[in-house]
Amino acid sequence: MYKITNVTVLEGYKLKLEYSDGKQGTVDLSHLVGKGVFSLWNDYKAFQNVKIGSSGELLWSDQVDLCPDSLYLQITHQEPEDLFPNLKRKAAYA
Repeated sequence: MYKITNVTVLEGYKLKLEYSDGKQGTVDLSHLVGKGVFSLWNDYKAFQNVKIGSSGELLWSDQVDLCPDSLYLQITHQEPEDLFPNLKRKAAYA
């Protein structure tokens, strides 16, 4: 939905993100370091090598990618239903 247009690596496994709609914010990814595929980030230089993919996602080589929508929800403090109205539950009567 929204694409990341700029990413800046900050101290402590944080990223400053800017989106195609002008929204910006900081995400803290330190809680992921060392877990599963995120063991790549045990080397901080590997974390610093973040790139933006063609769909606006964040990429770390071919090993890790993060969805721009989930990060957008974090920086805007919204719920998935706010971005994707079709997720809202509607009452069904039989």
